[in-house]
Amino acid sequence: MRDWTPDLSHNDKPRYLAIADVIADDIKTGRLSRGDRLPPQRKLALRLAIDFTTVARGYVEAQRRGLVESRVGQGTFVRGPAREPVVPRPARTEAVDLSMNLPPEPTDPDLIERMNAGLAEVSRDLVALLRYQGFGGSRADKDAASAWLSRRAMVPSQERIFVTPGAHPAIAGILALLAKPGDAILCEALTYPGVRSIAAQQGLKLVGLPMDKHGIDPDALAEACGALRPKALYLNPTLQNPTTLTIPPERRASIVAVARRHGVPIIEDDAYGFIPAHGPPPLASIAPDITWHIAGLAKCIGAGLRAAYVVAPDARSGWPFAAALRANNVMASPLTVALATRWIEDGTADSILRFIRRETEARQKLATALLPVGSFRADPLSFNLWVPLPRPWTRSAFIGHMRSTRIGIVASDAFTVLGEPGESVRVCLGGPATREQIASALDFMAHALTEAPELVSTFL
Repeated sequence: MRDWTPDLSHNDKPRYLAIADVIADDIKTGRLSRGDRLPPQRKLALRLAIDFTTVARGYVEAQRRGLVESRVGQGTFVRGPAREPVVPRPARTEAVDLSMNLPPEPTDPDLIERMNAGLAEVSRDLVALLRYQGFGGSRADKDAASAWLSRRAMVPSQERIFVTPGAHPAIAGILALLAKPGDAILCEALTYPGVRSIAAQQGLKLVGLPMDKHGIDPDALAEACGALRPKALYLNPTLQNPTTLTIPPERRASIVAVARRHGVPIIEDDAYGFIPAHGPPPLASIAPDITWHIAGLAKCIGAGLRAAYVVAPDARSGWPFAAALRANNVMASPLTVALATRWIEDGTADSILRFIRRETEARQKLATALLPVGSFRADPLSFNLWVPLPRPWTRSAFIGHMRSTRIGIVASDAFTVLGEPGESVRVCLGGPATREQIASALDFMAHALTEAPELVSTFL
């Protein structure tokens, strides 16, 4: 049905509503059938001699009515007759992976169209992007990185900026530069599992610091610096994974003061720093001379890009860092970096970020509505919940119960660096899961949290 053209001449409504009306009428008359693919929005806009955004709004309105669905990378397809909206509390649970801390995936047809347009534009120079490139990014890529970092009140020189193939290689490269096997690296008591794996691979001693509601304890940091002579302090200071806490400005200043006094470099993993529209300034803006700042794109645009912007404390520090990453990774993928640069330049990245914020807030509201009051910790903009389990639930029993209905979550063991793992789990709300799937899983979880394990067990 790529040649389908709606007749808007007999409809006095705004044109975007008229498009949705014609889709509904053509479904009723049989001109459109379930599974038919509608014309791409830009082509239909040209055919009707109207603005692209009008067609995009028409498709969105048709999707809101349940008439069509948008499939990423495929187009817009007819679903069937309009029906009453479904309340997102399905009775039956579906297989849903809530173990990966990913942002919600874009579903807005207009946004997806913009993303596809950016990819099409980048692919015009595809052959050049299949060649080896110099490590650290081109001048255009660094300009885009600088523009992106400016949203976090950072204005580093290009000599300090490096485009890397994701945050993981960047963390590994920085740790290899700062420490050798057996050295101590400080971090939060509950920290990102990735840094635990990297430290183990490099033979480093990861030491967790006690935390309160504002982050690590500065006094404990000072004591550990004096006793252990650590080579670095790793922090995930904004929407921390897994607790979702954000270190406030006063505590950030205290941490920086201790680190500076003891000469300890800071590795700032700012994976979620772009999610809050007005978050605290990064540690790198307070103490740029002692901070390695890592601004990954996985959580604020998409994990598949495998790109991160690293800001070194100074140009001289960046030289051995670049050599180490070049030896291990050669370069970041020129194709995905070019796409990230394009999306930043044309505003698509900002649109993706706004979508992620809106959808995350909506999913957190679902959690608040469905789960028992006080049963979890979360920030309204975090992708996950941190759930301390009520007695007599244990984390293993709870995870087993959730897995019995094909719902995946993660135990506290994966994050614990200090002390014994508590009876807690991380539950993620993003990724490819829909709101309906999230609501179904949370509904099932709510029932478990209010009952004893023996009353809800599904094992035979």
